[in-house]
Amino acid sequence: MNFPADLKSIQERVLAINPKKYGASRNHKSGSVTRLSPYIARGVISTRMVFQHILDLDLPYFHSVKLIQELAWRDYWQQVWIVKGNAIDSDLKHEQSAVSNHAVPTALIQARTGIEAIDIATQELYNTGYMHNHMRMYIASITCNISHSHWFQPAQWMYANLLDGDWASNALSWQWVAGANANKKYYANQENINNFFESDQSDTFLDVSYEQFETMETPPILKVTENFELKTELPTNKNLVLNAQLPTCVYSYYNLDPKWRQDKTANRVLILEPSFFTKYPVAQKPLDFALSLSENIEGIQVFVGEFDELQKLAGTSTMIFKEHPTNLHFKGTQDERDWMFSVKGFFPSFFAFWKKCNKELK
Repeated sequence: MNFPADLKSIQERVLAINPKKYGASRNHKSGSVTRLSPYIARGVISTRMVFQHILDLDLPYFHSVKLIQELAWRDYWQQVWIVKGNAIDSDLKHEQSAVSNHAVPTALIQARTGIEAIDIATQELYNTGYMHNHMRMYIASITCNISHSHWFQPAQWMYANLLDGDWASNALSWQWVAGANANKKYYANQENINNFFESDQSDTFLDVSYEQFETMETPPILKVTENFELKTELPTNKNLVLNAQLPTCVYSYYNLDPKWRQDKTANRVLILEPSFFTKYPVAQKPLDFALSLSENIEGIQVFVGEFDELQKLAGTSTMIFKEHPTNLHFKGTQDERDWMFSVKGFFPSFFAFWKKCNKELK
């Protein structure tokens, strides 16, 4: 799986999307998915930009609505994060039931669950930083609902390895599967996995009917667990050169938009805060990917340190940044992100949110 970091390739990927094929095949391993999520998650492009491109295709509503709806999920999770803040780090709606541990199955981390499609996808995650969205649900179901692990540490593990790591989308989706952010748990059996992921495996611990899941004992292969621990290796600081007479545009792991305020003369700094990466650790591959994406920003400098340290170095320079739940402590001028719709605030379900968005779409 290839994820180029140059703008030309990213734009070609936007132009190549096929909303009709996406709607028909997105849940399948070889489906027509967009491969745009790493660029959206890192803020290189926005959901609004992709949405506008889909509208410009002038397709019938029923050909484009599924892709638009899936993009809206990402905006929805972000709106939940904005309103709920750190509450998304805990069971949001219901306490996850039948929890036996707060760790991660070792077999999952080592890609040896015995479910071939799962283990292949996990190796692909380590090798490429990518995992199909449908497969993410399978893994969350096995971990939370069969291994009975609490969702938090496994969600951290997955987030840390994804190029498109978005804590809101990741954490709240894991909670949805585990029944902590939904009214029921999500299960998938071997037949389902075979159907969508081109395998024909049988006689596994998932080769059961759906009625058996609620009373199923944890398979021995999933009983051994370990705590997820990761220290992000941040780059070494280089000498930062700032002109205090100019404003300073502050970029972050969630904002690497090369077109942001590009018509303004400014200092441009990507800040990598140790405190942020302690709370939301990422593996080397996603970090290197983000650094590669930052090279699209002309004149960008990388600063490893906390925001107040950068502010002192900037002196009288006005600090400018984009709104995001991870930078509530930033001080200066805040720009709003580009959203698909005008719908804002917390909604108890995606479909309550989508109902209002859909009115604007129609």
